[in-house]
Amino acid sequence: MTLTSPTDVLAAVPYLVGFHPTASLVVVGLAEGRAKMVARWGLPFPPGTLDAMTPLIDREGITDVVIVGYGPGDLVTPAVDEARTLALTTGIQVGEALRAHEGRYWSYICNVATCCPAEGTPYDLSTSPIAAEATVHGLVALPNREALERTVAPVTGPVRMAMRRATSEAIAAFRADLMAAPDLDTFARHFVADGLARVRSALETHIEGGRLDDVEAAKLGMALTVMRVRDEAWTLMHESHAALWKDLTRRLESRFVPPVASLLAMAAWRSGDSVQATVALERALTTDPGYSMANLLMHALQNLLSPSILRGRLPTPEELDATMGRANPAWLLPLINLLDEEDLHPTLE
Repeated sequence: MTLTSPTDVLAAVPYLVGFHPTASLVVVGLAEGRAKMVARWGLPFPPGTLDAMTPLIDREGITDVVIVGYGPGDLVTPAVDEARTLALTTGIQVGEALRAHEGRYWSYICNVATCCPAEGTPYDLSTSPIAAEATVHGLVALPNREALERTVAPVTGPVRMAMRRATSEAIAAFRADLMAAPDLDTFARHFVADGLARVRSALETHIEGGRLDDVEAAKLGMALTVMRVRDEAWTLMHESHAALWKDLTRRLESRFVPPVASLLAMAAWRSGDSVQATVALERALTTDPGYSMANLLMHALQNLLSPSILRGRLPTPEELDATMGRANPAWLLPLINLLDEEDLHPTLE
């Protein structure tokens, strides 16, 4: 997309971040006139928040930035000032710095009253061809961040009731098998081996265009509470797996969500969709604030790290086996600890 005016910039930003921002600061970094990165922060934010951009600017070879703040002046201006200061200290040019609010925009760069009046310039995004171009390229701009959050929200109604029944049946079957097991070491090894097979089977079903039924989804959700099983999905990760993990993030009972939401975040991050990744991690951490994988990925996102740091560094399944050793009953404790928890029943729609 070629942006030739402030209105084009304002029309493009929602497609670059995935939704129409409010109370936000958006920084678009360019190299040789092409966008290389887009970062968004909610406002207000504490001083120093933008410091994480410095290594990103160097890593991506950023030469110019476009800064856009959304909201009233007392909210936006301090953030824009911090972004402009960062640009100055890192030696990059500020191509444009805008504030948009209630259908008008103001430029922090332009001081000419004839083109940048004090009362702001009215703008109409429908007059820009950018929306059509973005749609052709497969980009989507949801109405707001809440709409994006709803894309990973729990399913409701009959779908939720069916999933709840399937989960209850899977839990009952696990408990019965556990109580009947004469040897817990053997039981743990069989459960983990079955979980690893379920991960690979789910990925094959997804690649072939299928969808797990409720029983298989519930059993996979339980198996993924075991770190070795979850890490199998992590080592096999590909961007295309996001749809599978999003489906399970929505369908599983909330206590089983952190592993699949974290896997969704990983897949989204690898594809460059850090906004989707952040929303998925928020879902995981709402359920379990201490979930280590979610906290690790959230730290990476907040520090604007590139997913390329993990490419080629993730262990293979064989390396995981060599490091973690044979499965033992202690591996099942995270799952066992969850079995007596009750999920809040969402309102049926």
